[in-house]
Amino acid sequence: MQISSRFSVAVHTLLCVVVFKESYKVTSEFIAGSVGTNPVIIRKIMGQLKKAGLIEVMAGTGGTNHLKKPEDISLLDIYRAVDLFEDDQLFGFHDQPNPDCPVGKNIHTVLNHHMVEAQQTLEQKLSNVTLANILEALPK
Repeated sequence: MQISSRFSVAVHTLLCVVVFKESYKVTSEFIAGSVGTNPVIIRKIMGQLKKAGLIEVMAGTGGTNHLKKPEDISLLDIYRAVDLFEDDQLFGFHDQPNPDCPVGKNIHTVLNHHMVEAQQTLEQKLSNVTLANILEALPK
């Protein structure tokens, strides 16, 4: 299983907005050229980032601005903006394990706390890294 690439594309998108906004009109086409994907995918991610209050997209002439300082945007903020999961749970369970099976009837109970702990660890790590940290790590 692999977690969606929306998160890394969203981080890439925000980095482009921050790095290039003074020199270029940062549009979905511009960002798509950097990401190496279709502008439609970028527009969808930009819509999610906009809904989360992280960017604004100018109508008409286009272009994008970030609404928060990079040091005020955590990777968790970005992750939550674009990787929505059912009931805010990263891990899901299959719907109908066999209740007559000793594994099937107990799988949720014995595995759930491990899944919750793993998600909490991921979220804690992402909350401690900001977009500014990622910007600092980019080679100049």
